Amino acid sequence: MQTTRISFENQEGHRLAALLDLPEGDSPIAYALFAHCFTCSKDYKGVARISRAVAAEGLAVLRFDFTGLGESEGDFADTTFSSNVDDLIAAAKFMEQTVEAPAVLIGHSLGGAAVLQAAARIPSAEAVATIAAPSSLDHLAGILRSSGKRIEVAGEGEVKIAGRLFRIRKELLDDLSAINMSAAIPGLGRTLMVFHSPADATVDFDHAIEIFQAAHQPKSLISLDRADHLLSDARDSQYVGSIIAAWARRHLGSSQ
Repeated sequence: MQTTRISFENQEGHRLAALLDLPEGDSPIAYALFAHCFTCSKDYKGVARISRAVAAEGLAVLRFDFTGLGESEGDFADTTFSSNVDDLIAAAKFMEQTVEAPAVLIGHSLGGAAVLQAAARIPSAEAVATIAAPSSLDHLAGILRSSGKRIEVAGEGEVKIAGRLFRIRKELLDDLSAINMSAAIPGLGRTLMVFHSPADATVDFDHAIEIFQAAHQPKSLISLDRADHLLSDARDSQYVGSIIAAWARRHLGSSQ
């Protein structure tokens, strides 16, 4: 497998850092676009393992850092869920102009919600895979509000997430509350694969059931047994990647 370091501009003019994982040998069967979890990055071990496992099975994968995270430009405090969706659209347009438009969208956690929301704006996408994704953005908004109550009063504040401090503004909370996922999921119009663990302590397994029930066929739900939210066990992330690749090869060109 070959990995190429690249970058592209989002609609705000920020340079977003990305990696393109390419399969060995022949041209890729198709291209996929990967959205990482909230405050994660393209280099997080689970993201990298999934992407490489998909590439090993013949699909190219572009994974990138959202604005203000990892190696990308911009201030994370200025971002919202909607701006993350815009970053995904910018990534898809970059792929269309330089390699090939993405046929598969993959999203982990909040990135899963983002690809569900972005799919309607990426015409090339035929298949969508979510991993430990929330069915409602109220889930994250509630966590952030309880962790940083002063945000509501002062308009911004610091919140500790996975041991790191992030500056959050009220605009993010307001945006999370305004997005209606219940409309995006039934209207997805793409083949859907939902991955989730019953042992997920961050996003309850009920979210996966709600996404699955709201979506129309064709759709699949895979339980990840004892995996944690971040798929920190290499076996879990590699398994997810291999299943995504096999599922995508089967369904590309047949979505309704």
